Amino acid sequence: MERKRKKPSHMQPKTYYLKPNTSRMSPETMTTLAKALVMAIGGIVPALSIGLIGLKAMESIGRNPEAAGKMFVPMLLGMAFAEAIAIYSLVVAFTL
Repeated sequence: MERKRKKPSHMQPKTYYLKPNTSRMSPETMTTLAKALVMAIGGIVPALSIGLIGLKAMESIGRNPEAAGKMFVPMLLGMAFAEAIAIYSLVVAFTL
């Protein structure tokens, strides 16, 4: 019969126990994480939409260069409205 060896104490997995009726996160930590999430989502979605607006505008100008003057103002308006969403998320993060 083989005898099982005990692992040294530094190789034993450590178990951590929480005290009863305690939460893992404080309300301040949860608020900070909520702000970070709002800013991350509120920043990446408008960035992607502004990139797509610019992509499609340049694509259509490449196909029809004479329409560049007519497309410039609507393209800028679309980018400005997409950027406004990022500003709204910044305001929400500051008010949390």
